[in-house]
Amino acid sequence: MKGLELSTAIAKILDEKKAREIKVLKIEDLTIVTDYIVIATGTSTTQVKSLADEVDFKLNQLYSLQPTRVEGYESKNWILMDYDTVIVHIFHPEARDYYNLDKLWADGEEVTIDLE
Repeated sequence: MKGLELSTAIAKILDEKKAREIKVLKIEDLTIVTDYIVIATGTSTTQVKSLADEVDFKLNQLYSLQPTRVEGYESKNWILMDYDTVIVHIFHPEARDYYNLDKLWADGEEVTIDLE
């Protein structure tokens, strides 16, 4: 599964679970770490965990994909899920403001995803 297709699927899964401020950035020209990042916000630590669980479940169910690694699952303030070509960042609102990945990756190309 290519990065754009995977990041689109992830954004739609997050949208279905009512994540906020979903952003997909193409950063393949800026780093060798990944091609795309998906950034989303949950309204509480419970929702942050629920969003990560849903991404994990749906990608495994639909595409037999599992993340290479997951970090932050215990704190539920910022969960990072690494799918190699796509890295997913799910934040609690205060953590998203504090780490400000939107600004850090501002040189990335924002990808418009039709979530309707």
